[in-house]
Amino acid sequence: MAGSKGIKTLIRLSKFAVDEKRRALTALQAREDEILGEIAHQQDQLVEEQRIAGADSTGVGFIYGAYQRAWMNHRDDCERSLALVRGQIEAARDELAGAYRELKTYEITQANREKREREEADRKDQIFLDEVGLTQFRRKDMTAND
Repeated sequence: MAGSKGIKTLIRLSKFAVDEKRRALTALQAREDEILGEIAHQQDQLVEEQRIAGADSTGVGFIYGAYQRAWMNHRDDCERSLALVRGQIEAARDELAGAYRELKTYEITQANREKREREEADRKDQIFLDEVGLTQFRRKDMTAND
């Protein structure tokens, strides 16, 4: 039973670690969604600027060229950030999977210990009941012989 308390502590700590890694993964996925949303918003903004530049022929085209270069630089930055976050997501998934495997190992170990303890208790109970039955049989046999 002393080992049982230690394994229960390990299980509790492992569950906490799994929860923490799950929260970290969720935060990274939210950041990925933000970046994707920003890229989509920037794309929509570019289309709107193209429409405005095409409709106005009073020199807006010159300004649009500078805007497009800045937009492309910003998009490249977003793509780099997205690639970085996706790499972090993969690493976080691997860490979560490892923490989950560790938790399951502890839980299986605990279940096996409990099973062995139950089997041992059942075996002792059966030995006791066998002894009681044998004693009753002997008494009955002795009284029948008398």
